[in-house]
Amino acid sequence: MRIFVTGATGFIGMAVVSELVAAGHDVLGLCRSPDKAAALAAAGAEVHRGSTQDPDSLESGVARSDGVIHLAFNHDFSKFRDNCEDDRRVIQALGSALAGSRRPLIVTSGTGIANMAPGQLATEDTAPVSSDVIPRAASEETADSLAAAGVNVSVMRLPQVHDTVKQGLVTYAIAIAREKGLFAYVGDGNNRWPAAHVTDVAHLYRLAIEKAEPRARYHAVAEEGVSLKAMSETLGRRLRLPVKSIAPQEAQAHFGWLAMFASLDLAASSAQTRKRLGWQPTGPGMLADLERLHISDG
Repeated sequence: MRIFVTGATGFIGMAVVSELVAAGHDVLGLCRSPDKAAALAAAGAEVHRGSTQDPDSLESGVARSDGVIHLAFNHDFSKFRDNCEDDRRVIQALGSALAGSRRPLIVTSGTGIANMAPGQLATEDTAPVSSDVIPRAASEETADSLAAAGVNVSVMRLPQVHDTVKQGLVTYAIAIAREKGLFAYVGDGNNRWPAAHVTDVAHLYRLAIEKAEPRARYHAVAEEGVSLKAMSETLGRRLRLPVKSIAPQEAQAHFGWLAMFASLDLAASSAQTRKRLGWQPTGPGMLADLERLHISDG
């Protein structure tokens, strides 16, 4: 297959490109930065100049592909809602370009938007909350509307995707801890975040695009839940910073925008995904990667 990948030069995107190329697929990688084009080409992809803000480049990329993996997303959380609405428009543009064909589109979402009761595992069948509650749900809302219109679209829900350099929301928690001189968790810290190594996630995207199953929803979850206390204690030890429990009412002042996630129990299952696609994650766990964390000067 020739697969058009948005966000191809990102953390997950580059891993997906490498996985697809190694499996014999041709990859068309969306790239707006000349500085990143060389790395994309070196990974074996064809560079497709453009951006998610350029509908013509999206349409031409889709026209040259047998399927699309949409990974691009602006992670500037100071304008999170606006970025989620931008993603809605991008997904709609990709879906419109695919209309009338059976070529697959994989839309990226997150396990954290699942509407579940506290203490329960989110599953692939767990419905998302409304985008009025969590803006990121806009991605799945758009996927559902495209599916209803006959587009072959599926959803990949991501947990905290990690290696020794990046760890999803944990990366932002590290930056906050360095600024405050303290690793904090809320209450008893037993709330959990699911996780998966970036290479396992990339492998799952390949399996999903090859399967091309309409209306599927997948969970890229290797570990159902790693407690915030365990992550904080590991990072505190690794970075030689004190670790402390804070009260829920202190979370906003300490974590800023991250406070909306810091006390949530977001554990999720991938049992259905593993059965449907034969996915068996083999990469290191979150705590193992945090123990080997790449420590920069920043």
